[in-house]
Amino acid sequence: MENPLWDRLPVEVRDQVDALVVDDQKILAIMAILDGSGEPRPALHECYRLVAERYAALGRRFHRSPTAPLELEDLVAKVRALPQPPAAVEALWDGDTEGWFVVLVGVVLDPKTEHHLATVQHGTDIRAFNGEVPPWPEAEEVSRIGRALAERLGVPFHFASPDAPDDLAPRWWDAR
Repeated sequence: MENPLWDRLPVEVRDQVDALVVDDQKILAIMAILDGSGEPRPALHECYRLVAERYAALGRRFHRSPTAPLELEDLVAKVRALPQPPAAVEALWDGDTEGWFVVLVGVVLDPKTEHHLATVQHGTDIRAFNGEVPPWPEAEEVSRIGRALAERLGVPFHFASPDAPDDLAPRWWDAR
C-alpha cells in the first residue's frame, strides 16, 4: 500500500490500527492514527481514508451491509413474545458514525418502555452527499411494515419524521 500517512506511522501504531480494524473499531483506529502520527497532525478525512484502505488491505468490509427486508410474521412473533402487548408501534430515527437508520419499537405505557423489534439501514450517509436520498428507503420500508404490524395488532402506528432523519422528533407517548 502506498500511503504517505501510513508510511510515517511508527510500526507499533500500524499494528495497533490493524488490530482495531480487525476488531471493526473504526473510530478507535482513526484516533490511534491521530494520536500516533506526530506533527504535522493529519486531517480527519485523511485518517478516515487510511482506515478505509486498511479495511480493504485486510480483506474487511468497511461499510455496513444493508439490513435484510422485514417480514411481517417475524415481527408479529416478536411482539407476541413481549412481556405485555404494546399500546403502539413506533418508528424512530437513530444514527451512528456510519449513518442514519430507522428503529421499529413496540411502545408500552405501564411501565413506559419500548421494546426493540427491528433496525433497518440501507446504506451509509454517503448517500446524502451523492444525492441518492431522499427518499430514504429504510423509512419507506419501516412505514409500510410498521403500519401493517400496527393494523394486525389493532394499535396505532407512529413515525413523526418519515421524510427525513430526525432523532429529536416527538415520540408517540408525548403526542397522546
